[in-house]
Amino acid sequence: MSYPALPDMILEPLVRSALMEDLGSNGDITTLTVIPADTTYAARLNAREDAVVSGMQVAELAFRLVDPSLQVITHFRDGQRCAKGDTLMEIRGSAASILSGERVALNFAGRLTGVATATAALVAETEGTKARITCTRKTTPGLRIVEKQAVLHGGGFNHRFSLSDAILIKDNHIAAAGGVHAALEATKARASHMMKVEIEVDTLDQLAEVLEVGGADVVLLDNMSPATLEKAVALVDGRLVTEASGNISRETVAAVAATGVDYISSGALTHSYRTIDIGLDF
Repeated sequence: MSYPALPDMILEPLVRSALMEDLGSNGDITTLTVIPADTTYAARLNAREDAVVSGMQVAELAFRLVDPSLQVITHFRDGQRCAKGDTLMEIRGSAASILSGERVALNFAGRLTGVATATAALVAETEGTKARITCTRKTTPGLRIVEKQAVLHGGGFNHRFSLSDAILIKDNHIAAAGGVHAALEATKARASHMMKVEIEVDTLDQLAEVLEVGGADVVLLDNMSPATLEKAVALVDGRLVTEASGNISRETVAAVAATGVDYISSGALTHSYRTIDIGLDF
């Protein structure tokens, strides 16, 4: 599945901030000292391992913000699979400009490709089931928008972007509110009819209470074994969207998906991914 690119104006402040951090107050003094100003080159962004690509839009924006005259040719779109040795992007023009944008472009491309690749690995393990892989808010501070976009590139789905997107009643909310019943009744009394409501449960008894009280659209089945998840799905019987969460890995996700849950959320997609090795070669 392909997804439309985000408008550059949304990503530009993020990329600009990263460039300012890297260039500092004096710019790339190594390049300014060593490379003659009129030197031009063609550089290639090369994959050094198999992966699902993400971050190409961001990497291109990094080069163009450094120097709008650079010619950037993208050979792989975000969401496509690449193999070791594939050229993902070519950049032609001022050698100094290419070198000044290199690290920021690679930082984004490697990390976001890592997120997409990790997501695709979990998605592959759920093949043949209805379960969808989704991320969480456990993202790198400041990088949420691009990390969540990378989850989409890997074939996953997005959970909330922020606390204002939906109501998610977790265990601490339940404790502070005085229980499942009190939390749901408060939500029914105060929430907008346009706002989705999800509630977290740890036990089948809590789930039964949620079904009795009503007012939720989604139930988060937290840290349940596959056997318990099967019972929970049967108990819900299609009345709520079901989401499994907790200790999801490539080794466990297939068994969780087989229980019949609708969604499987994993914080590891955006907090424990491995950066993919992508290099820039002149």
